[in-house]
Amino acid sequence: MKIYRYPTKDTWADLIERPVLKQEEISGIIKEIFQEVAKNGDRALIEFNKRFDKAETGSIAVTPSEIEEAENRISDDLKQAIREARENIAQFHAAQDQEIRKIETTRGVVCWRENRAVEKVGIYIPGGTAPLFSTVLMLAVPANLAGCKEIILCTPPDKNGKINPAILYAAKICGVSRIFKTGGAQAIAAMSLGTESIPEVYKIFGPGNQFVVAAKEYAQRFGVAIDMPAGPSEVLVIADENAVPEFCAADLLSQAEHGNDSQVIFITTDLEVFNETIEAVDRQLKDLPRNEMASKSLENSSFILTDTIDAAMEFSNLYAPEHLILAIENFDQYTAQVRNAGSVFLGNYSCESAGDYASGTNHTLPTNGFAKNYSGVSLDSFVKKITFQHLSREGLQNLGKTIELMAEAEGLFAHKNAVSIRLRS
Repeated sequence: MKIYRYPTKDTWADLIERPVLKQEEISGIIKEIFQEVAKNGDRALIEFNKRFDKAETGSIAVTPSEIEEAENRISDDLKQAIREARENIAQFHAAQDQEIRKIETTRGVVCWRENRAVEKVGIYIPGGTAPLFSTVLMLAVPANLAGCKEIILCTPPDKNGKINPAILYAAKICGVSRIFKTGGAQAIAAMSLGTESIPEVYKIFGPGNQFVVAAKEYAQRFGVAIDMPAGPSEVLVIADENAVPEFCAADLLSQAEHGNDSQVIFITTDLEVFNETIEAVDRQLKDLPRNEMASKSLENSSFILTDTIDAAMEFSNLYAPEHLILAIENFDQYTAQVRNAGSVFLGNYSCESAGDYASGTNHTLPTNGFAKNYSGVSLDSFVKKITFQHLSREGLQNLGKTIELMAEAEGLFAHKNAVSIRLRS
């Protein structure tokens, strides 16, 4: 880990850098994968499963019997936990649905907006060492609430060609339409282009490593929308003298264990909390099953001592973290200062894991500084907004002159005539 005491502002630009692979190296690989999937379809996906996941998959489609078998392989306690999390997520996202409001902008001119679901969506679920069945809930629940007609799920198989049973159970209870055994950039390519088995979708959701993020960006060349650039996980913790070092260390490690390219940043105004948190990280790291991965992540991470919480907030807004934890006593005084963050956790007991799993908020969030211009996934992510307007005869009479003047000033006389011909009648 990198330790900084009272860094000056002219060094902040270097401190907020994320660990990234060379973009040109990634782009070349992504292009080749898309070309291979376009050419060979399912056969390419099966070959990629062998190459990248060491998995033998005769077919990439998950069968109903596999889903049924998976349900019997997980405990009743885990099933209950998944169902409880689903209900909290559904409750939070359902509250985001807004009633239609018709606005009379001018007498006789009524405008309003209505939601229409994105009909076909694809959700990508990372697998491998951490099969994120919680992400199924975060994406499939709002997709169903929005009314998406087809929800396609892609996730990488294990070396036996199987999908984690918790992923399959979560998909079943959340109304996923079809599930496929393919991961990484090739899964994004399949949902973008379509194969013999996998239909092409209109919008792709889900987090992943830098290759998945690059593939989602590349997919937009084929007319496919994406949720956001959601890549390797990150957290920034701001702590004062009232923070609990053991808690702060646990939150930092909870993100560090996601992968080698994850990043965590700790900022505090208190020297004692600073030193004790570093010690707690070292102590807790030894007991983690994924300590090697977390250690690699910590090499990219920073522990910063600063003068004031205001300075810490300023640094945070520049960094724009995926997750922001305010482990400070008077957090209410600082929430208005949060300008750039994916999701915020307030106080010593609001652990980031709550948002990852079951509090109700969505954990699919912008990373790599994109919290400056992207929001996390919400119900709105799965709908389009279509505007409507109705002009009565009186409405056009009231507004017509304004339209005519503006159209003529722009030199668009056909636009003007569309109004004039009606007014004359």
